[in-house]
Amino acid sequence: MDLTLIKERTMRPQAEPLHAAVAAAANGNPDAQAQVCGAMVWSSFSAPGAITAVFDIISAGKLQQSCPELAIDAPEAPLPDTFWDAFAATIEGPEEGYNATSITVAVAKLGGAVNPTFGVLAEAAASTHPGARGAATKAVPSMISLDELASQPDDSLARALYSMLVDNGFDAEVLDREAIGLQQLPPAMRYLNTRILQMHDIWHLTAGYATTSLHEMAISAFQLAQFGHNYSAMFLSTVCTISHLKQPLGFTLLLQNMAEAWQHGREQPAFMDIHWEDEWHMDIASVRAKHDINAFNGSFPADLLEQLSPS
Repeated sequence: MDLTLIKERTMRPQAEPLHAAVAAAANGNPDAQAQVCGAMVWSSFSAPGAITAVFDIISAGKLQQSCPELAIDAPEAPLPDTFWDAFAATIEGPEEGYNATSITVAVAKLGGAVNPTFGVLAEAAASTHPGARGAATKAVPSMISLDELASQPDDSLARALYSMLVDNGFDAEVLDREAIGLQQLPPAMRYLNTRILQMHDIWHLTAGYATTSLHEMAISAFQLAQFGHNYSAMFLSTVCTISHLKQPLGFTLLLQNMAEAWQHGREQPAFMDIHWEDEWHMDIASVRAKHDINAFNGSFPADLLEQLSPS
């Protein structure tokens, strides 16, 4: 997989040129697509403190909004050459293609290929994000109990989560927190990554995201906008790069989907501030009303990619 152009474009961007590149990228310009991907890769894997600014600018460009007046001056941890080997292998992917689990694991592994100083920058970014207030001082939550979920009223949020998990064969947490070493992370990152593992499906239900391919990408943008979730940034950067290199005709769709969900995440209340266990007994509509949550309403059918895939 030739990442030469992406690698050349992976650098600290300037706001106006990046904003302008988005329109050209959406119109199929390969150099502009590489510029957008490069900015995403740079912030996601090298400068986590710049993620919000970079994605704000990209989303504004795609949604035809004026360019935000933002200085992209966050510190960076330069990417080692070995990162590009790992990234190229991830972009190439398995011969049979990715499924939801395999791409999640593959992107998570890229976190081990970055500069060793990246973790310090990521912890600083997580600790100061307005959607992650107090994360460094919060206790790591215990595992969700399926029995507790099943004991709640039939139309409750908890029972909706229980049905989602049982009917689809999902795990209560997307990945095994012990297996992926979350306990080794610094305090803010440890709490945030553990909490989103167990609340990811709750956010699906309450924020209005389906469990389809397109909406899994969308909720990644929502999570990223909400609290700067670094894995979500890495995932989106990887998926957009795959599209640019393998399916460039789909790049515009991915950008639109990402931008809409990013804006949705920026407009909603801070989900990390909500103690969801206190709302187990309430129905989803009541939870949304209580916290002033509006469900996602994107431009595309949630199952669009499934409709377009050969049966």
